[in-house]
Amino acid sequence: MDCAEEVVVLKREVGPVVGGAEHLAFDVLRGRMTLLPSASPTSESAVREAVARTGMRADVWHEGRDGIEADDSGRLVSGRSLATLISGSAIVAAVGVHAALAGSLQAGLGVIESPMPWPARLLYLFAVVSGAWYVAPKAWYAIQRLRPDMNLLMLIAVVGAVTIGEWFEAAAVAFLFSLSLLLESWSVGRARRAVAALMDLAPPTVRLRADDGRETTVSPEDVDIGANFIVKPGERIPLDGDVIEGMSHVNQAPITGESVPIPKQPGDEVFAGTINGDGAITVQATKRAAQTTLANIVRMVGEAHSRKAPSEQWVERFARYYTPAVMLLAILVFLLPPLLLAQPWDRWLYSALVLLVIACPCALVISTPVSIVASLAAAARHGVLIKGGVFVEAPARLKAIALDKTGTLTEGKHSVVEVVPLSGHDEQELMERASALESRSEHSLARAIVRHAESLGIAPIPADDVQIIQGKGVAGHFNGRLFWLGSHRYLEERGQETPEMHDRLKELAGSGRSVVVVGNEEHVCGLIALADELRPMARDALQSLRELGIEHLIMLTGDNTPTAIAIAERAGVDEIRAELLPQDKIAAVEELVDRYKAVAMIGDGVNDAPALARATIGIAMGAAGTDAAIETADIALMTDDLSRLPWLIQHSRRTLAIIRQNIVFSLVVKAVFVGLTFAGMASLWGAIAADMGASLLVIFNGLRLLRAQSE
Repeated sequence: MDCAEEVVVLKREVGPVVGGAEHLAFDVLRGRMTLLPSASPTSESAVREAVARTGMRADVWHEGRDGIEADDSGRLVSGRSLATLISGSAIVAAVGVHAALAGSLQAGLGVIESPMPWPARLLYLFAVVSGAWYVAPKAWYAIQRLRPDMNLLMLIAVVGAVTIGEWFEAAAVAFLFSLSLLLESWSVGRARRAVAALMDLAPPTVRLRADDGRETTVSPEDVDIGANFIVKPGERIPLDGDVIEGMSHVNQAPITGESVPIPKQPGDEVFAGTINGDGAITVQATKRAAQTTLANIVRMVGEAHSRKAPSEQWVERFARYYTPAVMLLAILVFLLPPLLLAQPWDRWLYSALVLLVIACPCALVISTPVSIVASLAAAARHGVLIKGGVFVEAPARLKAIALDKTGTLTEGKHSVVEVVPLSGHDEQELMERASALESRSEHSLARAIVRHAESLGIAPIPADDVQIIQGKGVAGHFNGRLFWLGSHRYLEERGQETPEMHDRLKELAGSGRSVVVVGNEEHVCGLIALADELRPMARDALQSLRELGIEHLIMLTGDNTPTAIAIAERAGVDEIRAELLPQDKIAAVEELVDRYKAVAMIGDGVNDAPALARATIGIAMGAAGTDAAIETADIALMTDDLSRLPWLIQHSRRTLAIIRQNIVFSLVVKAVFVGLTFAGMASLWGAIAADMGASLLVIFNGLRLLRAQSE
């Protein structure tokens, strides 16, 4: 399985066997079809038979690095390569035999008329059979389903050429078409290997450390979650995990695209495939080998290609009508001149066969998938995970971008900078109550409050009956009393705000701080001010977006208005919308989509999931190690570097430009050869050679995307 067209064929044939095509998942990059758990019970033999009816072969996939290696070596090299080599060799031998028996090289090459000796015919027949070996089963499937495709067109052209005695041309068409299919497999395989090479970054062994200190070497697939393993300086990390001993710097470029090594200490997360630097570390595994961030990237990029880009869908629709139309034209070319003008049948049959070859949309059909696969692979290598071909082109058309504040424009690492106890409470009491309410939350503000409490020597005791007040705060019981913690808006809704408190809140928030209020049913216990710094590259990244033609940059946040204004002024956004509830963010994104059509929403992929889903494309920031973010977003930036966003737009535009170049070039070649055919100047082998040449050019043009630059 090398292209999306084969996915369509497999869905049509295997779908009924498993209860519907929706129960199948396809990974084009690794040539894998997966039966989902929801599939109807069926036998392995039934699936194999269904696949065989399409002209393809199914083998059981074995998970792990061996599966990837077998994919490249077994499927692409052995069968099709051998058949193509035999076909080409037989043609050379046939030309040589014909020339030797005729006593003239020109006769062997067909330059001068000469009777075809039977040994040469036999060799040409051998060349035809070898070249059509992998084409004929798929052509037969097309006949059975009454769906003409390029395999059927080529087979008709070859049989027609043999019928009129054009042995050399028939063999040349079979050989060149087989070669073009081999090149298609190679081109997809090259992009496939570019992503699979990421998987090879994870070492084949893990150095496990037992509780008694003994070390054993095992395969990553045999390591359970919670096991401890050692990574020495300069070694690659085999699995995702948390550092429990030692300090080092880790090169995370294979996952995040970051070129600068990141310092790691106990408690920090590390990823499979990254490179340990100057210190030995002990890591506790947090994921199995098949669920690491690296494995998820490889899997999702493979699945992404089955979600077709708009240009790919257009090409397929065009080919669906173009091929039958040219077939009809070929029939008319064969019949009308002899019947109406008494022209020779053999000449117009030959012209009709040339048209059939031209009708084969090889270069056109392959131009877009190769470019999409190469683009997906290049993006993955640069720390950008694109979840489908449909999302490769979307960034090129963006007109507006909505950005969340916390964790997107800012570092997302709050710290408590001021505590204001009220109503007779002291700082210790206030932080004890606040940390009790927030002890189980993963929000950045909550983590900062808990850290500050711990720095004061408070061991947070979780509150009872904790309830989340969506977008406003949290409430729960502590020591038998109800306490709440929330935003300025929540304080107003409770009716507990005084004019003096309102002024103090505005004063605290005016310098870009986030302020939370802690209270009980009787009074406000105090205020906690937290600060979050703007990302160093945020302003430059937004300026780059403007230079790329983004018309509107808007910040959406649930934080208070003064804090939002302070951050927005430093970042340089065009519009601010603050104190938004989740449903308000959705409404804001929908409004932007109505106005600009092509809109991206950038957030953490978890808290902003509803808004991300409503945008044209949802982009998750800092998704490395966050499965939920990777699953939720259309595009995941594996690092927290906002400069990946301008790079993504440039990469998308480059991809779209190359796709358009390939489509135009393919159509021009077709048009030229249609004209040459009616002028009587085109030959069968020339048509297939031109088509193969066009296929080669669009393949190499598309593969240029693999060399995408980091900046």
